[in-house]
Amino acid sequence: MQHCCKSKKQSSYLQRCCIKIMDKFLEMKRIVLSVLIVIGLSATGFSQANLTWKNLADVKFEMRYFKEYERKFLVPLFGKTPKEKEGKQVSISGYIIPLDADFYALSQYPYSACFFCGNAGPETIVELQLKPKATKRYKMDQKMTFKGILRLNDSDVLHFNYILENAEPLSK
Repeated sequence: MQHCCKSKKQSSYLQRCCIKIMDKFLEMKRIVLSVLIVIGLSATGFSQANLTWKNLADVKFEMRYFKEYERKFLVPLFGKTPKEKEGKQVSISGYIIPLDADFYALSQYPYSACFFCGNAGPETIVELQLKPKATKRYKMDQKMTFKGILRLNDSDVLHFNYILENAEPLSK
């Protein structure tokens, strides 16, 4: 068997070098793979989920009597999708509907077609409970995206069915 090296000593040295290079390559491959796994897990585990109006439409309503108000109100029976998103950080885009000086709703539709004008259902609005630093004047029908913690409300008639707690804008 012929070697390209002049001696067995050189051949042995080259083999050891090749083995070291391969070991380093495999070590680097493991490190890169580990970093990619960590990045992937953090991107899926800690980022907010995109919430769509279609997700919020997964709801039915029934009449329920509220003794403290001596009347019946429609209450939501939330479907699977909203229940899965409850308590999680989500983001959703819509139109700003100012309701008071510092009380806002985010609507699937502009004001002229929104829930308050009788043209849409209660599943098309989200109550925005803004973070203190996010409290400012927003314009009617301003298209915006907000992030916050989604809460489902089926018992307090003084609040909307969908509430975005600690809400803050993602877009201007």
